[in-house]
Amino acid sequence: MFFKKKNNEINYQDLDMNNIPGHIAFIMDGNGRWAKQRKMPRTYGHHEGTKTIRDIALSCNKLGVKAMTVYAFSTENFARPNQEVQYIFKLPKDFFESYMKELMENNVKITTIGHLEMAPQETQDIINKAIEKTSHNTGLILCFAFIYGGRDEIVWATKKIAQKVKNDELSIDNIDENIFNHELMTKDLPDVDLMVRTSGEQRLSNFLLWQLAYAEFVFTDVYWPDFNEEELKKAIWLYQNRDRRFGGLK
Repeated sequence: MFFKKKNNEINYQDLDMNNIPGHIAFIMDGNGRWAKQRKMPRTYGHHEGTKTIRDIALSCNKLGVKAMTVYAFSTENFARPNQEVQYIFKLPKDFFESYMKELMENNVKITTIGHLEMAPQETQDIINKAIEKTSHNTGLILCFAFIYGGRDEIVWATKKIAQKVKNDELSIDNIDENIFNHELMTKDLPDVDLMVRTSGEQRLSNFLLWQLAYAEFVFTDVYWPDFNEEELKKAIWLYQNRDRRFGGLK
């Protein structure tokens, strides 16, 4: 569903706190266009977008969302100008230096999916340090999809399963959805209940292709740096007013 509603605020009493999505995935789109509107470089939009990650993570944590996955850098993003790519690789340092204290105070746990090993060593070290520092936290899981692609993940998982079959560790006859789920990068995360894409675009862009099978989609024309708690509540309100049948009938 496409959501343009900017008036009529959604209050917490409008939400069913017993039906909060367990896992919300975000395609954080529109940073560059947001910056262009302000006659600023695209990198400025990416920087401001990290503030939104912090804000939405704390809001999700407050609402009782169990996991939040953000599409931070796709495998296709290497095709962008090198200057922009290198800037994005430096953002984790700024993010964790600025917000780690708050994340710890709010019991947020950091994790990643994707090929972090393809990032510069400094970026790897910073992210791995954040993962280790928050590893015992039990609140919201904030997952960064970093150098990630949905098709790549499916191929990656398939190769792992094929290797197990080759090594006689697994029978072909025993391969099912549960086995496949266990080999995915998201094996420790709950299923995605709600996917939100900002900026007005309406496509998945190779994001969590397996995991979004039964998720509800909300598309909003708000650019990611402007996405706030009010917009989050609107998305959750829409989610709660859907009839989720998971392929069956009610």
